Amino acid sequence: MSNFRIYGPAPYRVAVIHGGPGAAGEMAPVARQLATKRSILEPLQTAGTVEGQVTELKTVLENSAEFPLTLIGYSWGAWLVFILAAQYPALVKKLLLVSSGPFEEKYAAGIMETRLNRLSIQDRTKVTDILKECEGINTENKNSLLQQLGNLLSRADAHDPIETALEPADKIDYRIDIFQKVWKTASELRKNGKLLDYSRQILCPVVALHGDYDPHPFEGVEKPLSKILTDFRFILLKNCGHKPWTERKARTIFFNILDEEIS
Repeated sequence: MSNFRIYGPAPYRVAVIHGGPGAAGEMAPVARQLATKRSILEPLQTAGTVEGQVTELKTVLENSAEFPLTLIGYSWGAWLVFILAAQYPALVKKLLLVSSGPFEEKYAAGIMETRLNRLSIQDRTKVTDILKECEGINTENKNSLLQQLGNLLSRADAHDPIETALEPADKIDYRIDIFQKVWKTASELRKNGKLLDYSRQILCPVVALHGDYDPHPFEGVEKPLSKILTDFRFILLKNCGHKPWTERKARTIFFNILDEEIS
């Protein structure tokens, strides 16, 4: 898989950044919808370290985008664009953080518990079994396991999802090796406070969009960032889970807000 996709002709002043880490391609539906009004760049992260992904993203943007640009980061991607903007502030016009993970460890403790409580006993058992199997050094088909885990957790993350047929471009490249390596470092950055410290280097406006049904508590984004960032706004999406573009009652509002913030 190439490490970026384009929607429309250059110049590219807006880029969407996927989550995971290790779920390249999941922002294709968002890119395609936004591309009805403007050209969109969709970088795909293939590096196996946090700094590697920052460097890779910077390189893709330098080679393909026009600066400064608006970055829309989803889930892990919200952290990634946050770190990039802190390290290279001249590149970024605005950050839109969609369904970001909490920026302080104290808000993260109950995420998995919330997810499991929303699942059936059968699905709960499947999640537990997959997590154990992924820990095995010689486990085969680990990428397939990550996909299964993602599908199961998506059930817990969604409030009222829309059933839609996937297009070829929506294929997600699941990479558990990337997930395990990058997440280990990323979670440590949150624990030791370095993730939030990047806030002090952010110069551009930051807007966070978060569903009220997202198991990642919105307080873990709103409260820490509002205390440090000088230009920060938080938007809570009602009746919305972790993927706003799949939510029946929030999808239209979500895209309207993105259009307004980009414009």
